[in-house]
Amino acid sequence: MSARKKKITKAERLKQLQEEEERRQKEEEETRVKHEKEEMERLERQRVEREKWHQLEAKDLERRNEELEELYLLEECFPEAEKLKQDTRLLSQWNHYIQCDGSPDPSVSPEINTFISLWKEETNETLEEVIAKSKLVLNLIEKLRLLLLQTPSYDLEDKAIIQYQGSILELQELLHLKFNVATERLLRQASTLADLDSGNMEKVIQDENVTVYVWANLKKNPRYRSVRFSETQIRFEIPRILATSGIAIRLLHTHYDHATPLRPVSASLPGHTATVTHFVKGEVQKGEAEISKELQEEYKQQECESVSVCEEETKVEEQGDTEVQMSFVQEESEATKCELEMKLLSEAVFAAQLLLIENANEKPCFCEDNEVDLCQFTTLGGVYHLDIFELPPQCKPMKGWMIVEILKEGLQKYIYPPESTEDFETENAFPPIEVTLEVQENVIFFEDPMVARWDAEGKHWQTDGISNVLYQSEERLITFSLETFGPVTLIQDTHINMPFQSWELRPLDVNKVLLTVTTVFTEIQIQIKENLCMLASVKVDNKKHSSTLEGRWMTPISFILALKETGLNIFPTGHSHFYVVINRKEPLVEIKAYRQLALLSSAFAFGWSKWNVECGSKKVIVKLREHLTEEELVQDPNWTLLMFSGDRAQRLKINENSETFSEALKEETEFHSTLYHLVKDFASKEAMEKIRSSKCQFIDSVCYMLLSTRLLSYS
Repeated sequence: MSARKKKITKAERLKQLQEEEERRQKEEEETRVKHEKEEMERLERQRVEREKWHQLEAKDLERRNEELEELYLLEECFPEAEKLKQDTRLLSQWNHYIQCDGSPDPSVSPEINTFISLWKEETNETLEEVIAKSKLVLNLIEKLRLLLLQTPSYDLEDKAIIQYQGSILELQELLHLKFNVATERLLRQASTLADLDSGNMEKVIQDENVTVYVWANLKKNPRYRSVRFSETQIRFEIPRILATSGIAIRLLHTHYDHATPLRPVSASLPGHTATVTHFVKGEVQKGEAEISKELQEEYKQQECESVSVCEEETKVEEQGDTEVQMSFVQEESEATKCELEMKLLSEAVFAAQLLLIENANEKPCFCEDNEVDLCQFTTLGGVYHLDIFELPPQCKPMKGWMIVEILKEGLQKYIYPPESTEDFETENAFPPIEVTLEVQENVIFFEDPMVARWDAEGKHWQTDGISNVLYQSEERLITFSLETFGPVTLIQDTHINMPFQSWELRPLDVNKVLLTVTTVFTEIQIQIKENLCMLASVKVDNKKHSSTLEGRWMTPISFILALKETGLNIFPTGHSHFYVVINRKEPLVEIKAYRQLALLSSAFAFGWSKWNVECGSKKVIVKLREHLTEEELVQDPNWTLLMFSGDRAQRLKINENSETFSEALKEETEFHSTLYHLVKDFASKEAMEKIRSSKCQFIDSVCYMLLSTRLLSYS
């Protein structure tokens, strides 16, 4: 017989419900108590953390003045480096003076004007002679260009800017004129230099700065419509009308760009920098006068006291005391004067550095539809001056003499297409001319280059009138069709390597560091030592790329110019933020960070941190580790994260692998007013000694490269 389930009575059901209710209430009470306890513990932790935070802030505030004073003493390396630069510029002028090699000093107006006048009088030079002379001319132009770039704004007067830029333009125009005159002389002898096979003249002259290709159409054969220079890939496909005309084609490939207008240079600095300029120029004299007056009064008072006390002493002793006191006063005056000059120079240097990271407020406006924006694009590989000339009258032998008719108007350009085409039957009598050019070997194009032509009327580059562009990267050839001849150039996006993917700055030796910048296309390594920079290596698509700049030590400004000219542009301008998405930082925070990173670069490696994007515009974050030897680097690969706001530095609790960003302070660490004092808490004695013994020129060069690359904003 199966057991039946016992039926639960109403009383038992009520009892079960009551027990369940009591159990639920008990659990809720336990949960509530637990939550209250956790909340109290959380509030207590927050209270303790706040209290600790306030204590750390109070401690930081208490020692702030002392730390800033010590930092000021360390940063005296920047005005000291500037004084050395001034001495170098003066020494350079003196060395040129005593060298007596016949070349002019381009900064001295009478000398450069005399040089230009004398060269204008030489009218019978060959192309070879002009090319040889061009080396000196290009050297003079480069010296003037560096004078404009290297001389600080507070030392550069408007009169000097006008003089230097005027001399540059005169030299550029005269050099091009000389090439035209020498070309005319060559073309007058074209019939005597004709090729036996084709009957036309062909000549190629190569040099490190210039290559000249000249072809003269002497036979006027309508079937000879493909012009190719022997032993080169340079080629022109000319239409029938040119093949049957007495013309000459010249390609003057200058490895420099004298077509693009000079960038404006301003001697007056905006805002606070202009104030510093007045200080540097005027306040030193004012300070000297005040110091001299104060010291003279002090001396008179001391002299009166000395006379009243020492009436019994002899006149000889009085004179001796007076001389000693006067010497002391003069020494004190000189020391105070030097201190004032150094302070004002320090302010001027800081203001000049701030200009390097200043962002323009307005984007430049370009009116023409096809005009090249030179803030967005850069000309590379020099300029190809393509010209068609009318053949001048040829030399004729007569009774042992060479008779030649010299046209008063000189070498004449052949207008193609002509201004009026009414006399010609077919509409397509003047098709575009197909041109194939060789691309300069030492220039890197990360994408296919664009071709631009020079508009002589508008004085700018533009992209219309050019079609069927084909770039062969392996052969380094570019082919395109050109409606009308004139100067053409290749252009590349200035910001193709921006923003950067990562960067690292690490010591190599005493006063020597390696800066590595990684972009989408390339990895560039730059060595910096004392006041020089060198390209250590370049990788393109993870493959080593050889460059003519490798192994060549140059001053920072010359080095930056050289890198830009080869297409390795990692140097933002004041307008770059209009064309690149950047991680914008406050200028004062950024400049203070670069200056202090440069101070520490002898003993510490710094690198890009992904959290620098998360911390806002008023703070920067970098990763750091002590780096004395390569062995230490291998043994301790861990990085420490530092956050800096310009007036406070701290170590962060998070690391590069953390999942979320936090500004929490690392345990058992403190705030400091400077990065120098922050790393002092955990750095070795050897590292701090290395920092203190770094040379001022080295620190200044590292800082200049950091300011020029703006790694904290463009990574």
